[in-house]
Amino acid sequence: MAPRILLARHGQTEWSLSGRHTGRTDIPLLEEGRRGAKLLGERLHRAPWNGLEGYEIRTSPLSRAAETCELAGFGGRAETWDALMEWDYGAYEGKTPPEIKAGDPDWFIWRDGVPGGETLAQLSDRADEVVAWARSADRDTLVFAHGHILRSIAARWLGEPVSFAARIRLDPTSLSGLGWAYGDPAVERWNDTGHLEA
Repeated sequence: MAPRILLARHGQTEWSLSGRHTGRTDIPLLEEGRRGAKLLGERLHRAPWNGLEGYEIRTSPLSRAAETCELAGFGGRAETWDALMEWDYGAYEGKTPPEIKAGDPDWFIWRDGVPGGETLAQLSDRADEVVAWARSADRDTLVFAHGHILRSIAARWLGEPVSFAARIRLDPTSLSGLGWAYGDPAVERWNDTGHLEA
């Protein structure tokens, strides 16, 4: 079977709740985010996943992702990986889209990028690195990371430009899966937050 990748976005933080661009600032999880991470872990330890035996697991080193991984019960199996860090937003770190648009009304992050941060090409290259790793061996994978990098990974998995990520929303503590259909890369599950509704 061709390898698949599960994508787990970190739990809710103060900045994700308020819509602030949270790149490399190490913002902790809110209590709601911790609760969601535990619920995600409970889900992944039940059928059909049953603890994801045989999966290779990696996490962003930023605490909001690493703690989500730990609370979900995979911390002891996960390797931290800088490729999974969130987009470096440069001068737009900590700002909300309305704050940015007040100075640049036509700004669109997936087209225009960010000043003083990571370019769209650099973000795409990192996403490609994760896709290549996920497809590199006969095993499935799970990653804990952040909204924009996970959306970028999905776009590149599908062979689309990283700007395609604008079309695929991703909520905190969501679970997504990328795999194959008819031999081509496909989305198997997207932005699934069913575990949070328990």
